[in-house]
Amino acid sequence: MNFVKHRQLDQSRAPIHEALEQFRQMRVVPFDVPGHKRGRGNPELTEFLGQQCVGLDVNSMKPLDNLCHPISVIQQAEELAADAFGAAHAFLMVGGTTSSVQSMVLTACKRGDEIILPRNVHRSVINALVLCGAVPVYVNPEVDQRLGISLGMQREQVAKAIAEHPNAVAVLVNNPTYYGICSDLRAIVKMAHAAGMLCLADEAHGTHLYFGSGLPVSAMEAGADMAAVSMHKSGGSLTQSSLLLTGPNVHAGYVRQIINLTQTTSASYLLMSSLDISRRNLALRGRKVFRQVADMAEYAREEINEIGGYYAFGKELVNGNSVFDFDTTKLSVHTLDIGLAGIEVYDILRDEYDIQIEFGDIGNILAYLSMGDRSQELERLVSALAEIRRRYQTDGTGLLHQEYIDPEVVTSPQEAFYSEKISLPLKESVGRVCSEFVMCYPPGIPILAPGERITSQIIDYIEYARTKGCSMTGPEDAEINHLNVLI
Repeated sequence: MNFVKHRQLDQSRAPIHEALEQFRQMRVVPFDVPGHKRGRGNPELTEFLGQQCVGLDVNSMKPLDNLCHPISVIQQAEELAADAFGAAHAFLMVGGTTSSVQSMVLTACKRGDEIILPRNVHRSVINALVLCGAVPVYVNPEVDQRLGISLGMQREQVAKAIAEHPNAVAVLVNNPTYYGICSDLRAIVKMAHAAGMLCLADEAHGTHLYFGSGLPVSAMEAGADMAAVSMHKSGGSLTQSSLLLTGPNVHAGYVRQIINLTQTTSASYLLMSSLDISRRNLALRGRKVFRQVADMAEYAREEINEIGGYYAFGKELVNGNSVFDFDTTKLSVHTLDIGLAGIEVYDILRDEYDIQIEFGDIGNILAYLSMGDRSQELERLVSALAEIRRRYQTDGTGLLHQEYIDPEVVTSPQEAFYSEKISLPLKESVGRVCSEFVMCYPPGIPILAPGERITSQIIDYIEYARTKGCSMTGPEDAEINHLNVLI
C-alpha cells in the first residue's frame, strides 16, 4: 500500500491566513496590482463584498509567497494539506477541480497514450484528452435499469481493458460518482500497478471521504497515485478552490510544471486562504462533522421513502462490484415513479418552494448535504417533496428512463476537436462524428464528446432533456439546434 502516514504536523495552523492577517496589520501602500487598490478604486465592489474581503485581494509578494513556485507560507499550507489528507504532496489549485483533473491527466498522459476510464466522467477529463492528445479506452459502466444511472467500474471489465491495452499509461476512477456510487478502488489500484500503470481518482465529490467514519475508502488510502479533490464542494472552501493530491511514486516537481502550464500566475489569495482555513477545519473537526452529515442523510432517506413514490437510494445498492460501496452523505432521489422527471422536481423545488438542490436530471435529483446543513432545512425539503407528490403526481406516460448511452468512439477527442467540421441541423447529424461536447450541467457528464458517433437515440435524448428543462451546454450553437460534425 502506498498510503502516506500522517506526519502529525500542527493542523491548528493556517499559514496563508496567518500571513494575510499579519500583512493587513502592516498597512502597506500598494503600487502593485490589483488595480482596485484594496478596494479604494472600486467603491461599489467594496460595498458589495466588504472591505475585509477586498482588502485581502492582493498580489503575490515575498511575505505572501507565490503559488507558481512556493517556498514559504504556501509551501507550508501545502505540506499541512498533504499531512491532513495522507498524501505525499498536495497542490493548492485555484482553477476549480477542472484544473486539478486536467493537471492530473496531463501529468500521466502525452499525445497518443491510452488511458483507461469510465465513460461517465466529467467533461474536464475529456477536455484534458483534447489538450494532450491521449486516447480514451472506455470501460462502459453497468446501468441500474430501475434508476437509469450508470454505476461503477466492474473489476473484470477493468482487468479486461488492461489486458487488451497493456501499453495504457493510467486508469482513472470516479470516487465517488455524483450519485455516491464507488468502484472497488483498492482492487483497481492493485491491477493498475501490477500492469505498470498509474491510478488516478476524480474525487470532485469525495473530499469528505478523508475525514469520515463508515464512508468509502479515499483515493490516497487506497494507494492511488493522484487524486483531484474538490474542496469547495463538501470541504467548505470558496467556489473554484481545489486540491491535487499525489502519492509517493509521482514526481512532485514535474506535477508543478504541468500545473503551471495552464494555471494562472495571479492566484487569488481569497481562494488560497479559504483552502488553508478549510483544511484546518476538516483536520480538527471533520470526522465529527461528517458523521453528523451521514446521519442527517440517512434520516432524510428514511423520511422521503416513507412518502411513497420516491426512492431515496442508499447502501442497499451495494453489490460488491459495480456498486462496491456507497457514499451515504449523498441524498439521491429517484422521481420517475411519481410521473416527474428529476429536472421537473428540481425546478418546482426552486420556483415554488425556494429550495435549491444540486441538480435534477432525467430521472433523479440530488440534494447535496455537507457541513453547513441543519435538520430544519432537511425537514423543509422532505415536506416539499411530499407536497409535490400530492400536487403534481402523474402516471408518467412518455418519460425516458435511461441516463447513460454507450458511445461509439470513432477518433480521439483531440483529433475530432481540431478537425475540419461543418454545422448540421440536429436531425441531419445522425450517423456523423461529433466534434464538440453536449451535456446537461450539472452534472457535466457529456452526452456526446468529440470523436463519438451521433445516433438517433442520442438525438432523442438531447431533445427530450431540452424539452424537460435541463440546462444544456457545450455546443457552439447555444440553442443546440445544430451540431458541429467532422467533414
